[in-house]
Amino acid sequence: MTTNANSVSADEMKARLLEMGECARNASRKIANASPELKNSWLAAMADALEKDAEKLIAANETDMKNGAAKGLSAAMLDRLKLDSKRIRAMADGLRHVVTLPDPAGEILSTTTRPNGIRIDKVSVPLGVIGFIYESRPNVTVDAAGLCLKAGNAVILRGGSEAIHSNQALADCIIAAGKSKGMPDGVIQLVPFTDHAAVSILLKMDQYINLVIPRGGERLIRAVVEQSTIPVIKHYKGVCHLYVDADADLEMALNILRNGKCQRPGVCNALEKVLIHEKIAPEFVLLLGGMFKKEGVQVIGDSAYCKLDNTAVPAAEEDWSKEYLDLIISAKIVPSLEAAVDHINRYGSGHSDAIITKNESNARYFLDNVDSATVYWNASTRFTDGGEFGMGAEIGISTDKLHARGPMGLRELTSYKYKIYGDGQIRS
Repeated sequence: MTTNANSVSADEMKARLLEMGECARNASRKIANASPELKNSWLAAMADALEKDAEKLIAANETDMKNGAAKGLSAAMLDRLKLDSKRIRAMADGLRHVVTLPDPAGEILSTTTRPNGIRIDKVSVPLGVIGFIYESRPNVTVDAAGLCLKAGNAVILRGGSEAIHSNQALADCIIAAGKSKGMPDGVIQLVPFTDHAAVSILLKMDQYINLVIPRGGERLIRAVVEQSTIPVIKHYKGVCHLYVDADADLEMALNILRNGKCQRPGVCNALEKVLIHEKIAPEFVLLLGGMFKKEGVQVIGDSAYCKLDNTAVPAAEEDWSKEYLDLIISAKIVPSLEAAVDHINRYGSGHSDAIITKNESNARYFLDNVDSATVYWNASTRFTDGGEFGMGAEIGISTDKLHARGPMGLRELTSYKYKIYGDGQIRS
């Protein structure tokens, strides 16, 4: 059940969260070596239960939708929050897809036999307990739980207050389904407190939680990083660029720009910036202006771009690193491929960046020199997604360089240890 923060004291809240942490740690040790078949049986039962309980889940979501509308949530936020039969079926199908994926835990990554006869196996192992903090989308409750479980981890979920009824109903559903097939207590838990103090407590529970993954807006993620005593994997924002090279197929560039900017402008892999080589700028800006006008996109351009498009608004310095999450894009005319790469490395967020060109040498320079988690040649940045990368349901996207980078799937929810086999060797 959800718990009103005002109905419990700070000490009671902390005690409850510490209990959840200890329970999760114990559960993580129980399932660390669970067989793939056993974990898959829990996931399959969860998928079936979601579809069976769809009406109950939609009813719980309606409470959040009504509360959200009353609080003045935007149409985009309400769309993220909404559950319907199609989205519930997609969650169930996502879990079934995770069942089909190879189990990353227990895989022998390398084997070395030393001259003294000792054999050293490097073996993938679960991380342990994941703290997952997220906003808005109730489907993330199921995606995160399924991926963490498949990799052999326990997970403590803390969703946003706007989705508390939906998240609790989803968690209750999948936990009961897993337990019906023998899943231990504590493998999946949802924080019942909506007060921000609960997050602050959770982020200091390093005796129980091995990794924190925040998923939401930049403000949430920065707050998590500032408070956490636990390692955090994250990306702050998605300032994604498309560079249209002098040797680009302009029709292809136009189609990819339309997809990258207009399909879903409010997601982190949507395009926020377009850089155009000066050689093709007069022709391409004319085409681009017509497409953006039709799609309702506002262009914020540098002086060279604004001379070619009198509907563009002059850009300020902060526009080059700003994430709009809307039908707005910054545009700049550049003199060379090297200038485009330098601009991206200076102002980008290390998320996803693309080049459109028929010139393989230029493409390879871009792919080698842009310092981002995912770099594209003649394809939309909208593909930066665990599902599109074949990982199944995605736990998140990382722009960090340690442990995980880019879309994070099952393998990114494991670490490794060394198993050493001898027959009496001692070190001299």
